[in-house]
Amino acid sequence: MIVEVGIHSFGLRHHFAHKPDFGAIYFAKIARAHGFQGLCLSLNDANYRHLGGRSTDRMDRLRSYLETNEMSLEVDTSNTAPAHMSQMLKVAHRMGAKSLRTYTRHEGDISGMIQATALDLARVVTEASELGITIVLENHEDFTGPELANIVEQVDHPNLKILYDYGNSQMVLEDPEAALDAVLPYVYSVHVKDHVMIHAEHAGQLKIAGVPIGEGFLPLEKLTRRLLEHGLRRICFENVWSYTAPIQVGREPLAGVVLGQGSFRYLDPPFQPTQIVLNQSEFEPEVLIKLENDALVRGRRAFFNMLQSLGAKGDWSKSL
Repeated sequence: MIVEVGIHSFGLRHHFAHKPDFGAIYFAKIARAHGFQGLCLSLNDANYRHLGGRSTDRMDRLRSYLETNEMSLEVDTSNTAPAHMSQMLKVAHRMGAKSLRTYTRHEGDISGMIQATALDLARVVTEASELGITIVLENHEDFTGPELANIVEQVDHPNLKILYDYGNSQMVLEDPEAALDAVLPYVYSVHVKDHVMIHAEHAGQLKIAGVPIGEGFLPLEKLTRRLLEHGLRRICFENVWSYTAPIQVGREPLAGVVLGQGSFRYLDPPFQPTQIVLNQSEFEPEVLIKLENDALVRGRRAFFNMLQSLGAKGDWSKSL
């Protein structure tokens, strides 16, 4: 089976922040050199984050480069407010993206967040359809799998699907496999990553920490096999080394979750910066860049080998 693997710009965020002249096209060149066939590009701030600016010239130059090199594009934003989504749908269309990832910015009780998010998205799915864009709602440290599926079912439109993130359900104390059970019928795209748990005594509070893919405790092979069997043929590789996130306030462990076991196993010190960084300010920018690149290389190799063991192949398999 042919599987296309793209790479998320978040995985080289220290390069974008600290490496001179590192922009979206530079990122695309690195991606292609590593065997990735597409970009998942974060536009998630007022200046369109990793695009580096809001000008249409930037959009057009990146689109031209990707089309010339036969690379696909997915773009990310956040906030489901209809005016914002309408604007970002137009940006995604101009850039040649086929999907626009978002997540809710609503706050308060979960029931109210679900209703508000569904109402927002119902107002923009027709425009998404007209532009040929699929909106993908991510489980982004906010909703459980059933809660996310509820939103999609309420809107009930073919241009609203789900982006399943391998690890984000942990922040609401939901097992990643249970989250996938709930959203699998609606999954359009995924973010593959790897996590460990960190005791509060070592991180100030109970936290999830990103590590190079293959060096954490998420059941990557099991999740990937299920997705491939379901028919998924496009995966976004997201290197989340040096990322941390707290458990959401008010959440209690859901069925099957035991802190310290399975996907929620703790990583104990001493912590090695090649695997985990809890405080980025302790490192000089050039060190972060090197460690990030090393984490990408190791994680890429581990993930591509795993895909191959599952019977997949693609442009990436030529780089093994």
